[in-house]
Amino acid sequence: MHDFMGQTVIVTGGTRGIGRCISEGFLKAGARVIGVYSTNEAAAAQFKQDNSQFTEKIDIQKCDVSKYEEVEKLFQYIDKNYESFEVLVNNAGIRKDAILAMMKESEWRDVLSVNLSGVFYMCKFAVMSMIRKRYGRIINITSPSGKYGFEGQANYAASKAGLIALTKTLSREVGRRGITVNCVSPGFIATELIQDLSDELRNSYIAQVPLRRFGTPQEVAACVLFLASREASYVNGSTLEVTGGL
Repeated sequence: MHDFMGQTVIVTGGTRGIGRCISEGFLKAGARVIGVYSTNEAAAAQFKQDNSQFTEKIDIQKCDVSKYEEVEKLFQYIDKNYESFEVLVNNAGIRKDAILAMMKESEWRDVLSVNLSGVFYMCKFAVMSMIRKRYGRIINITSPSGKYGFEGQANYAASKAGLIALTKTLSREVGRRGITVNCVSPGFIATELIQDLSDELRNSYIAQVPLRRFGTPQEVAACVLFLASREASYVNGSTLEVTGGL
């Protein structure tokens, strides 16, 4: 278990799914977590209730990361209430799948706005703060879709491929300031997003994975915590695949 005692961690999309597991991993490792959510009030409240033993270390903040003004206000709040923060995990993301010829302009724009522009906004403000301390860890959650370009996901794949490029570029810009920037790329992970799959489709996906099973959110969280730790100080600009060998 990595030790994050005394550190403050920001996790976008941090109150449900993989993001929730990431937040809980940091809490168990001693960190204070600022869990950012966009619209799901019920999931945010449930996350806080289920982790009541960490109440004093949980700070839930509502913010639509696709809106620059809301991200700016979030960091104004953080600067006012915290001396510093050490880790940013950009986990928030959406999907609006459709084949490209039938994809609405709004479906393209919305996915790029959250998945790519939102990460740019969060990183921009985070880096300005981290530079002053000359220390920081930024972990961006990407996807194999950005590497393989799955059908019906032109918008999602473009956003996730762009996220890898953003990560590599930013890692070069801030590495000399003691800040590392990396990606984690989860494959098929057992979350609510795949609970409604038919048995046929589920078996088809599992057959593509050499380990012949879906991953767990906890396995993704473990990789995020490693990259956020001081022990990962020489890992920079990389993408860690958590795909079972996909």
